[in-house]
Amino acid sequence: MQRRKSKMKPFKRVNPDEKDHSAYPAEFTGDFAKDLEHLKQEIGQNSDIRFREFNIGHSSTRAAIIFIDGLCDRQLIDKHIMRSLMHDFSEERMLLGDHSGEKISLEYLKNNVLPISELIEANTIKETVQEILIGNAMLLLEGSDEVLIIFTAKGKTRSIEEPVSEQSVRGPRAGFNESISDNSALLRRNGRNEKLVFSKFQVGKRTKKDLIVAYIEDIANPDIVNEVKSRVEKIDIDNVLESGYVEQLIEDNFLSPFPQVQNTERPDRVMAALMEGRVAILLDGTPFALIVPVTFSMLLQASEDYYERWIPGTLIRLLRFLATFISLFGPALYIAFVSFHQGLIPTKLAMSIMGTRDGVPFPSIIEALIMEVAIEILREAGLRLPKPIGPAIGIVGALIIGEAAVQAGIVSPIMVIVVAVTAISSFAIPQYSFGISLRYLRFAAMFSAAVYGLYGVILFFLFLCSHLVKLKSFGVSYVSGAVPYRLSDWKDFIIRMSLNTMKRRPSMLHTKDPNRKG
Repeated sequence: MQRRKSKMKPFKRVNPDEKDHSAYPAEFTGDFAKDLEHLKQEIGQNSDIRFREFNIGHSSTRAAIIFIDGLCDRQLIDKHIMRSLMHDFSEERMLLGDHSGEKISLEYLKNNVLPISELIEANTIKETVQEILIGNAMLLLEGSDEVLIIFTAKGKTRSIEEPVSEQSVRGPRAGFNESISDNSALLRRNGRNEKLVFSKFQVGKRTKKDLIVAYIEDIANPDIVNEVKSRVEKIDIDNVLESGYVEQLIEDNFLSPFPQVQNTERPDRVMAALMEGRVAILLDGTPFALIVPVTFSMLLQASEDYYERWIPGTLIRLLRFLATFISLFGPALYIAFVSFHQGLIPTKLAMSIMGTRDGVPFPSIIEALIMEVAIEILREAGLRLPKPIGPAIGIVGALIIGEAAVQAGIVSPIMVIVVAVTAISSFAIPQYSFGISLRYLRFAAMFSAAVYGLYGVILFFLFLCSHLVKLKSFGVSYVSGAVPYRLSDWKDFIIRMSLNTMKRRPSMLHTKDPNRKG
């Protein structure tokens, strides 16, 4: 039996990002009906697009306003655009005897009729559609091969509130919100410096979002600024939903467990970083700004350190470094001493620990894993639950699970104490993303201790040190201040000296103006 040959044409792969633009030109033609039809073919299928056709004044000249409902300021369109073009324009022409000789053109409307502060002209459909989609209105005029883009964007935004993730006892209460214009205005209000530069970019291939690179021109190192701009321009992704996308796409080493870009909700922290010579990145749609380059010590510093006197500020910072060490190595040291190096524990304490472990069926590593995993699950559950009940569930769950585990003989009381102290220490870390890194590195330290004891903990610590020494953030060493050693940078490293003694900016940044004062 002879097989019949298929007459089907081979399947042609179609890129969904590409539309068939062959039906209409890329630029406006000046034919009002055709241009309006082309726009309707491009975006008219959207239910929130508004097409308002009308005549200019009492003339026969036709015009149309196109905008998105919800993104535009309807009051501005009705009172200052439609009223000016339909009512006020007619009265003006009547006063001039309706024979003023002035031709109704976009130039005439822009200079004599529309009381709008910001207007631009456009002649391509693609450019016009992009402006409409971000909330601006478009004026199409009969007989003109150009259109007016009227800046009417006004979406609903959250008011300026206190930062949720970085609360402080002393300091400004204002935090960033999701509007990039509000955030840049907050920096202007904090800075009031004519050298504060905002360079604007657009990121995202399918959905465009505004991004601002902020720096102080006469302080920041031009090499760092150019490197930040270069990496931002190379972002190649469909949509940038949050600044975390930008952070992951511009960092130096994506395999490193440590964050190489600092995120913050506080304008005062961003302004302080800019005054040191660093660069900030603001993205529309998120309250989190990014600061680069970043060092290890920055992630353990809080804005409040500088608002208190230097002695309490130094003591609190030292306490924070101690809490970081406990958070990372607390369970690992317990496992190493109990499983391998009982002779290093004082006799009475060793006997007490052995007494509490009597009847526990698991080795110390399994015991620690049970409690640490339970604490991590409770922590995550507390974040995902509704705000009124989240903290209560976390505290009650920890108490109940810990008490029940001890009563059942699954874990020892000393293990509960170690895990509780470790969890409390992790809460003292001011940078949430840095705290997450320490949380999963803690498990690596625990396994190292379970295999090699104290030697494993030391080897793990040396491995971390070697990684940190090699790690860079935009060309700046991650452990700058310590390696390479610079005495001037130690004034704001582990300790925080008096503001009177910190006369120079961090030397690691190689700023244009190294002096803070004088």
